[in-house]
This record gives sequence, structure tokens and C-alpha cells, in this order.
Amino acid sequence: MVDRIVVGVFSTNSYLFSEWKKECIIIDPGGDTEKIISHMTGKNLTPRGIVCTHGHIDHISSIKDIQHYYYNKGIQLPLAVHEKEVHFFGSESEDIHTKSIEGISTELLLSYNIEIHTIPEADIILKEGDFLFDSDLKVIETPGHSPGGISLYSESQNFLFSGDTLFFEGVGRTDLPGGNMDILIHSIKNKLLQLPDETRVFPGHGPFSTIERERKHNPFIT
Repeated sequence: MVDRIVVGVFSTNSYLFSEWKKECIIIDPGGDTEKIISHMTGKNLTPRGIVCTHGHIDHISSIKDIQHYYYNKGIQLPLAVHEKEVHFFGSESEDIHTKSIEGISTELLLSYNIEIHTIPEADIILKEGDFLFDSDLKVIETPGHSPGGISLYSESQNFLFSGDTLFFEGVGRTDLPGGNMDILIHSIKNKLLQLPDETRVFPGHGPFSTIERERKHNPFIT
């Protein structure tokens, strides 16, 4: 099961992934904390943990509040991120994210009233081939948008959470610190396009797709 919750000023796709009836994994909680929690509560779902496809603020900004909410209910939610993204989390994260946003546009930061705060440290450090929270959700390293960018693949359900690597007929931006278009395209062609055609693609922004559609129609990789 996959539920999409569109959150934040950048319309980030946050997801709830579940192989179970009453539990889920939170993917990329990028804003609108109450909206994410309300969605889980409405479906009677309890999260097992949180995983981020990368460390940009629009994919992680609700982590602290979600963890706090469930901690008060006696549930500790571990946070899983790739080893090359850990600098986006922890005591130095507020300064890092402020500089990253200002690098895009100071006016954007002010006009959208984006609140930058310290992001909790990662509890689980991920690498290629790891599985998440006793599920079949497998880590695929897909750098390019960010050095430690990952995609998450469920073979049993033919689901791919592609973060900001692969979009519907598009790809992630590479003009942020650590971005590299050549590396991004290599990740897509040599990792993601090797998955079965019928694999459903759930990107970090925008509508859903399939591997077959992107192989045939994505102008960046055809």
C-alpha cells in the first residue's frame, strides 16, 4: 500500500508505505506535520520509522515534530538516511540548510516564510542494498541530485520511490551543492531503468509514472 500526502511550499510528495495492515514507513516528511499525522490516524496506521531519500529541507522538515508527537505516545521513531547525507541532520543542520536555501534564493526563503530549524540526527545509516524496518523496501544509491540520494524499491509490490532523482518525464535539479547532471543520468540509466517496465514510480514531486514510460518518453534520458 502507498499513500501520497502532498506537503509544504514546494509540494513535496511524502509517502506512507506499508506491507502491513496497521503499520507503515514514513518517506520524506517534508512539511505539514499535522496533515501527515492526521492521515495516519485516519487510517489507523502506526509508523515503524522514517526514511529520507535525501537531506534537502523540503523532504525532512517535519521529522522533529513527528518524532516528538509519537514519543509522547510511547513510540520512538528511528530515522534512516544515507551515509553521505548525514551532514544535513544533527547539531549543524540549521546552518547548513539556511545556507542551502539562500543559495537558491533569499527572496524565496522570505516570501514563503520557510522555517529552518535543527533536524534530528540519523539513527540508521544506509548504504546500497540495505532493507528498511523489516520490509522488502530496498535502498538503491542514486546520487546526482544530492551526493547521498537514494531510491527505495519494493520488489514484491513493484514500487519505486525515486525521490528527486527521477520525475514524471523529468529529472531532479543538479544546480544545488553536490549536484551533478552526468552522475544523475548515470544513476537513472544504470540503476532505475534496469528495473521491470511495470514498476510504478513514486517521485519526490509531481505525478506518478512507470519505468516503461520514463524509458520511452523522458526527454532527459531517451
